[in-house]
Amino acid sequence: MKANNTEQNRTNAEGGTTFKGACLASCQKVLARIASAKEAIFNESFEVLKTQERLLRLALNEAEAVARQTLYPHLVFPTLATEKVQAVIAWDRLQSLRHGSARSGPPARRLAGAF
Repeated sequence: MKANNTEQNRTNAEGGTTFKGACLASCQKVLARIASAKEAIFNESFEVLKTQERLLRLALNEAEAVARQTLYPHLVFPTLATEKVQAVIAWDRLQSLRHGSARSGPPARRLAGAF
């Protein structure tokens, strides 16, 4: 009876390790997808906001932080990040109009996939 319980405990422990590894791999995959989307959105947005790189990075970091609080951060992040970047573009456009100077670079454009 004791031998049987010991074998059962060993099997459960191995299953737990496998489950732990699967969870870790899943989390790493989600974080990699978010990082990939973040980099793609940054690269696309940087063409429009060359003078506002720091603000762009802050907007993307904020979107990532909010997305990580949801059940599906890898699905929420791209849309949320795009919305935040659009807000930065609108703010940058407004600032350039208020200051009466056109900033160098291409005119602001909407990002692909934005609403």
